[in-house]
Amino acid sequence: MKHHLNTLYVFTQGTYLRKESETVVVRIDKQSKTRLPLLNIGSISCFGRVGISPQLMGYCGQHGIAISFMTVHGRFLAAVNGFTPGNVLLRREQYRRSDDLDSAKLIARACIIGKLANYRTVLRRAVRDQTASDATDRLTRTADRIDMAIRTLDESLSLDQLRGMEGEFSAEYFGVFNDLITSQQTEFIFSGRTRRPPLDKVNALLSFLYSMLTNDLRSACEASGLDAAVGFLHRDRPGRPSLALDLMEEFRPVLVDRLVLSLINRGQVKASGFVEDPGNGIRMDDATRKLIVAAYQKRKQETVTHPFLNEKMTLGLVPHIQARLLARHLRGDSDAYPPFAWK
Repeated sequence: MKHHLNTLYVFTQGTYLRKESETVVVRIDKQSKTRLPLLNIGSISCFGRVGISPQLMGYCGQHGIAISFMTVHGRFLAAVNGFTPGNVLLRREQYRRSDDLDSAKLIARACIIGKLANYRTVLRRAVRDQTASDATDRLTRTADRIDMAIRTLDESLSLDQLRGMEGEFSAEYFGVFNDLITSQQTEFIFSGRTRRPPLDKVNALLSFLYSMLTNDLRSACEASGLDAAVGFLHRDRPGRPSLALDLMEEFRPVLVDRLVLSLINRGQVKASGFVEDPGNGIRMDDATRKLIVAAYQKRKQETVTHPFLNEKMTLGLVPHIQARLLARHLRGDSDAYPPFAWK
C-alpha cells in the first residue's frame, strides 16, 4: 500500500528552499529557519515569491516529489515533475478512449455518478444537524432528487446529456448550500457559485481549496502514468488539466465542501479574515489562508474505508488510488472505472 506523505506548503514571501543531504532547508532572509526530511514529503506547493534551488528540483524530479508554483491567492501557475512513470501504451490507450466519445462517456458517467452520490451524502448528513424544519425539507428534497438522477444516468445517454445533467444537479446542490451553513449566517452568506473572481467569503474558501485539490489530482494522475491534460468529461483545452478535473469531481463534496462547512459552522474561520480586493473579488488574509491549508492537510489525514477496495486508508491517499484504478481500467484489467462514493 502506498503511504500518504505530507505536502509542504510555503507561503512566506522571499522564502528559498534548498537541499542539504536528505533534507529540505527553508531559508528566509538568508537565514535557515527549519529543515525537513525529504523522506516524509510527497509534494511541495509554493505560493507567490518562493524560490527553489536546482539541486532540490532535481532531487524532487528523480524521487517523484511534485513541485507546484501558485499565485499568492492559490491560482496554479506551473509544475515541475520528473520522468513520468508507466509505459507509453497506457497513455496511448488514454488518448484513444478520450477521442472515442462512446468510450469517453462511460468514464465520464462514472465520475458524475461519484460526484452526485457524494453530493447526496453531504446533504443527508447535514439534515441530521439541521434544526430549521424548512431547511431540512429543502435539503431532503434536493438529496432525493439527486438520488433519482443517479438512477437515471444510464449508458444510453450521450456525453452532452451527461454534462447537462451534471450541471443541472450541481446547480440544485449549490442552490441549497446556504442551508448547510448553521452558524455565522449573517457573516457567511452563499448566494451562488462564483469562480473568477469569488464574490463572497464562501466562494473564496471553495475556490482556494478547489485549486489545492486540483493540484493534488494532477500529481495523482502523473504518478499513475496518466496524462493529466487529457480527460473524458472535461475536453482538451490548452493549459487545463482535464483528467485531473474529471477525477476531482468525486472529491469536491468530500474533501472541500464538507471542510468549508465545518470551518464556518465551528467558527474556525472568521469574517474578519477576508478582504475585498478591487477587481479580484473577496480574498483571504495570510493568517486565514494558513489556517485553511492546515485544516486541509488535517482533513487528508482522516481515515476512511475505500468502498471498492474495502481497505482503510487516509483521505489524502484516495485520489492516488482512484487514478490507479482508472489506469487499471484503461489497461483492460477491469471492466469499468469504479468512482469513489463516500459513505
